[in-house]
Amino acid sequence: MRHEGDRLLRCWGPLRIGPAAGGGTQKARPACYILRMMWTRAETRLLDRLRTPLDVQRYLDQTPYSTDPIYRCPRRVMQDRRAHCVDGALFAAAALQHHGDPPLICWINAERDDGHLLALFRRDGLWGAVAKSNFVGLRFREPVYRSLRELLMSYFNDYFNAKGERSMRSYTRPLDLRRFDRLNWQTSREAMSPIIDDALDRLPVTRVAPASVIRRLGDVDPRTLAAGMLGTDKRGLFKP
Repeated sequence: MRHEGDRLLRCWGPLRIGPAAGGGTQKARPACYILRMMWTRAETRLLDRLRTPLDVQRYLDQTPYSTDPIYRCPRRVMQDRRAHCVDGALFAAAALQHHGDPPLICWINAERDDGHLLALFRRDGLWGAVAKSNFVGLRFREPVYRSLRELLMSYFNDYFNAKGERSMRSYTRPLDLRRFDRLNWQTSREAMSPIIDDALDRLPVTRVAPASVIRRLGDVDPRTLAAGMLGTDKRGLFKP
């Protein structure tokens, strides 16, 4: 079993050494400490409570689904206490980063339906995900999947539109949001476009199945459709 300290060291790297004010050397702040400084005390207390991916998921499950046509940075999610799938995944990535995980996200492409964003994490080499969704089956995944494809394909059967048409078509390679730490994506609205409109669009995609298989897909049965849409905010539904 790996120690938590070992995992944090791998995520953030060792302390950096620099010159001290009075000569000699001093230890610089680790990157994780610097990132923690961006949050207010209230935000830090909230993030400190979300110790596990499941804690983050429960917070998102208790957050009303947003039908607003805007993207919220993680700070704005905490302020407004509203989120759609993009807002929720970015918040989850920031909360996971707060506790030492790399902030990884992955986009699912859909046909005749909305796409979906996941926040990814690994435990003992196995993949899991945190997500906010208007559909019941497109949220949390325990870290039991040996590969990214195993994890992503676990969403296929529950991925359907309001008419019951299976709509998942492909998924992207994970995007590490540490590339955007210089833009303060955790707290800045201006960082949303470079991530969502630019970086995600440029990622390589993997198809879930050949086109010949996709053409033969059947719709989900009425009971599965009703279960998947339990509690759905109809204002936020894609209309196929």
